[in-house]
Amino acid sequence: MPAGIKESHYIYIGGLKVTFHLFGNILTSYGTAANNRGENEGNITTLQKLLWKGEVHTTVSAEAIRWALRYYWQTAGEGYKVNRHWDDDKNDNVWQNANFDDETYIDDDVLGFMRAEGAKIEASDEPKQKGKKPPKGTTTARRGVLEVTRAVSTTPYAGDMTFNSASGQKGRTSLYGTEVHATRYQYGFALTPDRLKDKSRTISVLDGLISLGEVAGNHSRFLYDFSPDSLVLRWTHDFSPRFLYCFAEDEEGEISAPDLLRRVKEGDIEPAELWVAGAISYSDEIDALEEMGVNVFTGIKAAVEHLKQTIAADLGFPQRR
Repeated sequence: MPAGIKESHYIYIGGLKVTFHLFGNILTSYGTAANNRGENEGNITTLQKLLWKGEVHTTVSAEAIRWALRYYWQTAGEGYKVNRHWDDDKNDNVWQNANFDDETYIDDDVLGFMRAEGAKIEASDEPKQKGKKPPKGTTTARRGVLEVTRAVSTTPYAGDMTFNSASGQKGRTSLYGTEVHATRYQYGFALTPDRLKDKSRTISVLDGLISLGEVAGNHSRFLYDFSPDSLVLRWTHDFSPRFLYCFAEDEEGEISAPDLLRRVKEGDIEPAELWVAGAISYSDEIDALEEMGVNVFTGIKAAVEHLKQTIAADLGFPQRR
């Protein structure tokens, strides 16, 4: 990495401020996924799918992951203020401030918002008057700072399905099937703290992403743990993550990260910018990464705590306890 001068908690190279970026790739534990969106085809409850490397894999949307992150902030008991508040009794979102406030509410700041309103006076079918423009609607929006990829299964979907029955009125029995997939999921994220109203919320994003419990599920009937079993984080001035979807699983279920090792060996990623943690730390290629200077931890929480201290020092705010 080019040498720079640290001043006012920024790095300056050639008189220009260089921005920090946080990137991550998360691999979940092995589990059974079923219906991550609540949609049906006939009497079959389906999983979302895509064609990945020539085979059908299941996938979980970025929206489901973002929803779970917001719900974590709402329920974590850490004093986070969330604007889009989930009400379990109403089974719906309740807005605390319909006009939004990205300084007060962490979800408005990190995840963004948008409200589109129609014109107050509806346009008529009458011929337009010369020089008079039709009324327009308004949009209140803030682009989300946290970007999240789709989660993709590490193994192809083999078409597994369970069949069940439920008793209805007047002794009627309903038959239905549910698609299930025993697998892991991996997904990536990116965040540029300079775009946040409160840069210390970078720490809150990390705390949330390593603590996600329920993501998706069939109306909360299924639990799939989305907390990381393996994790790669990068704190860098580079604009590109360069390691998304870096985990691979072989036929025996062994996890590796050969593409990550290749990128570091070829000089595309500076070793000191990486934090690698979890089960992947026991794989064969990790010894080579550690020898090159990658920060390797066996525990997820220990790695994140170490990175949080680095982020707090680089951005110039106190590390939260």
